[in-house]
Amino acid sequence: MAATPLSSRRWVEAVRLAYSAYLVREYDEAIAWFGKALGWRVIEDSDLGGGKRWVRVGGEEGGQLLLARATSDAQLAAVGKAAGGRVAYFVHTGAFDADHARMVAAGVAFAEAPRQEAYGKVAVFADLYGNRWDLIEAPAEVPTESGAAA
Repeated sequence: MAATPLSSRRWVEAVRLAYSAYLVREYDEAIAWFGKALGWRVIEDSDLGGGKRWVRVGGEEGGQLLLARATSDAQLAAVGKAAGGRVAYFVHTGAFDADHARMVAAGVAFAEAPRQEAYGKVAVFADLYGNRWDLIEAPAEVPTESGAAA
């Protein structure tokens, strides 16, 4: 059977999500929040002129967000509504308790106490605009579809 683009290894290596746009009111308030709340750093901050910047933030491991400043009434109305009230973003940690405590001390608003799920320890929190995030620590052994540990 011939490989389709989605199943070929070459395709997977060639195409990957580099970063995702994240709508903000102001660049600097978002940069400050991500630094304080998640310990993220500015990866790139380039002035594009006319008040527009190319700002990427992220952690040491993995994903990045491209901060996009809202400039129209429609965009401003959409700030904080990334997934219509659902969890929009997922951050993984190998030190849930320490990271949760650090985030609480930094003023991050958690919507719930940490709970254990099949996919790991999790707690939902809101960012500075009200978007919902999951803080997740995967279990040491990931359960299979049958529920048995792999």
